[in-house]
Amino acid sequence: MEKLVMRRAGSNTSVQEFILEGFPAVQHLGNILFLVHLLAYLASLMGNTLIISVTWADHRLQTPMYFFLSSFAFVECGFITSVIPKLLTIFLSGKQTISFAACFTQAFFFLILGATIFFLMAVLSLDRYLAICKPLHYSSIMSPRVCFLLVTACFALGFLFMLVPVVTLSQLSFCGPNVIPHFFCDFGPLAKLSCSETKPVETLFFSLAFLVIFTSFLLTIIAYSNIAVTIVRLPSAQRKKAFSTCSSHLIVLSLMYGSCFFIYIKPKQTSRVDFNRQAALVNTVLTPVLNPVIYTLRNKQVHQALRDALCRVK
Repeated sequence: MEKLVMRRAGSNTSVQEFILEGFPAVQHLGNILFLVHLLAYLASLMGNTLIISVTWADHRLQTPMYFFLSSFAFVECGFITSVIPKLLTIFLSGKQTISFAACFTQAFFFLILGATIFFLMAVLSLDRYLAICKPLHYSSIMSPRVCFLLVTACFALGFLFMLVPVVTLSQLSFCGPNVIPHFFCDFGPLAKLSCSETKPVETLFFSLAFLVIFTSFLLTIIAYSNIAVTIVRLPSAQRKKAFSTCSSHLIVLSLMYGSCFFIYIKPKQTSRVDFNRQAALVNTVLTPVLNPVIYTLRNKQVHQALRDALCRVK
């Protein structure tokens, strides 16, 4: 990806680097913001790494749901790493420049991993639907092979959906200005800086983004509608247990879909720039920190696995 962008950058554009505006209103709080975001980044990495480690170390957690959760945690580590380190550099050193190739490489990985996360969330919804509504067939349907194929399909779809618009945008001319009103290289702000006709590629991107978000959202709604009907029919003890397995997933879903709706569903991104920035901050900083906490604090099986791991260490 970077080599392709670099070849193009040297031929059809006068812009060799971009300036990430970041958060100009709070620029004087750079050191404090650096510390806050560094702690959030490390907490997210440690939390997601913990989920992956515990899942693979404890045989009781080697089930389809935890396989999908560990895959989700792995992708989320890459997702935040595509954005946060550069943001930390801006806060600490004030260096807001990013090369043309690095900018599009960041956008490439951010969007592909972001789309993959949405597909994984849809798969998690499907998994909960089968576990609660089709318990007798769950083990036979969610075999290790099927689980692996589902995760592979999520990666492949994320890659295919976002590859074409990002590469196409990188092939357009950029002749100035070069200030991106954001804290990372996102598609919308980049498209606004091109001096070529961007309407076709913007329409393509927002159509694909809508398809990714709407498809995963629709699958989630269908899955949880069936789950709700099934849970209502269960005895009270089973109802509580079934609801507890889904509640953490629903919390994560509400945060993700809520923030992304305002950024990618609406095509016009020239208005409410600050709001888009804040929504993106929720998606790239707040949600990744909360996800491991939500999934572990509300899960007795993870609690037990962690206690056993600590006992073995002692």
